[in-house]
Amino acid sequence: MLELASRYGGDRPVRVREIAALHGSSPQFLVQILLQLKRSGLVASTRGAAGGYQINRPPEEVSLGEVVAAITGSADKNEGVGGSARRSTAADILMQTWRELAAIEQETLRSISLADLLDRIRGDDGPMYHI
Repeated sequence: MLELASRYGGDRPVRVREIAALHGSSPQFLVQILLQLKRSGLVASTRGAAGGYQINRPPEEVSLGEVVAAITGSADKNEGVGGSARRSTAADILMQTWRELAAIEQETLRSISLADLLDRIRGDDGPMYHI
């Protein structure tokens, strides 16, 4: 997604082979991820000799949380943990704490855009002061 975001507004889609070569990834693996991203509406694909993938929205409008949710699904990680067996108070407290941590994680992921990550890659984290 960062590769596609870095080329947002470009005149041609990015080929899977190109992304794979740039980042040392398997093209077959990338296709599977890109298909998930396409189903979620984050990317669009173009078929043919000049085909490839493009991000659907400006990088400023796509959060890391959206990308993670598209790839991992939105199922609750804690679903089914413990089943119907009687749990102790300690287990209930631990499960509640786990849910609180997961909520903080999700909020953090939603607060970071692809543009933010591109700025970090480019070294645009803000002013740098040398003493």
